[in-house]
Amino acid sequence: MFYDKILSGNRNISCGTCHHPKHGTSDGLPLGIGEGGVGLGPKRTVGSDLIKKRIPRNSTALWNLGSKEISVLFHDGRLSKKDTYENIFDSPAEEWLPVGFDSILAAQAIFPLVSQFEMAGNPGENDVAGAAHDRIDAPWPIIAKRVRNINEYGSKFVSSYEHISHYTQIDIVDIANALAAFISTEWKSNDTRYDKFISGNKMILTDSEKSGMNLFFGKAKCNDCHSGKLLSDQKFYSIGLPSFGPGRTRIFDPIPRDTGHMAETDDLIDAYRFRTPMLRNIKLSAPYGHNGAYPDLKGIIKHHLNPIKEKGLWKQDYVKLPRIEHLSNNDFIIQEDVREMLRQSSFIDIKPIKLSDAEINDLVLFMGTLTGDTIERIGIPKSVPSGLSID
Repeated sequence: MFYDKILSGNRNISCGTCHHPKHGTSDGLPLGIGEGGVGLGPKRTVGSDLIKKRIPRNSTALWNLGSKEISVLFHDGRLSKKDTYENIFDSPAEEWLPVGFDSILAAQAIFPLVSQFEMAGNPGENDVAGAAHDRIDAPWPIIAKRVRNINEYGSKFVSSYEHISHYTQIDIVDIANALAAFISTEWKSNDTRYDKFISGNKMILTDSEKSGMNLFFGKAKCNDCHSGKLLSDQKFYSIGLPSFGPGRTRIFDPIPRDTGHMAETDDLIDAYRFRTPMLRNIKLSAPYGHNGAYPDLKGIIKHHLNPIKEKGLWKQDYVKLPRIEHLSNNDFIIQEDVREMLRQSSFIDIKPIKLSDAEINDLVLFMGTLTGDTIERIGIPKSVPSGLSID
């Protein structure tokens, strides 16, 4: 199902389109092209129909998202383990979120399916998109019916789940749990050279890599936020990344900005803060930042060390956005809003740290030790039960 376009409104995009192993379980783009796009990764562009906007944030890599330690997901944290609505999770679906998810990852899996620009499509194009504009939970039964009416999926669910004795019992929660089980197994990364080093193999890292590791946990203070088993404290920080793209705006917001965690909490203190990313296999999933502002690790590391300085040196050419005639002229228009730029620069949570070029290079080398030996386990299927094409 992860690679099957049957889950999308127009049957033209799958989870795997924007989270592809060839691109580090992301899509290789700063801001992706979702529903209505054609092609894969950096070569993806618009199809015959005009898309309304780019995806406003960088496609998240999937490594270790099945970890039990994870308590919050999405760049802005709009899904978390809180029983706010008496269904275990605080989510965009609020009280309409179904119950029975095996994990927070399973709960997360159903939201791209009902996102207009990610997988659902535009109102009037299909029944999923139409239902999504009635209420967020309305499309999920439609998608579940599509899946269970495919004989191969129906029989596989019946044989795999004890609580399902007939294909008609399959619902969106079962589909989400299956997707999460696959992602958790397929992209579990715990066999990096760094993991082997901390397990006792002290000779597996070079001197430069060890120097980078010492900087990471010491002078550079990376570990202040990238901590613990996941190399993420799962908290939110503003690091002043350059702003561009359509933004993730709320209905009442007149400008193309992204206020990050504040959109979830409605607390000004959370303005422009985004979730600390996990770092295993980070070398495989460029570009970097919640909006893919930097094409390489050295750039994003230097930005962390001195956000204000590096933001001033940043160039639009760093961002390799597919050319889309009716959108490209406005890709960087937010940077012309002087007041918004000043607001964003006033909300920065990290203080400058001075490192030499050699030390920065050692940090980059250490990041390379976080790449695992096992990139995928099951792999991409040659075909899917729906008979639709695979990206």
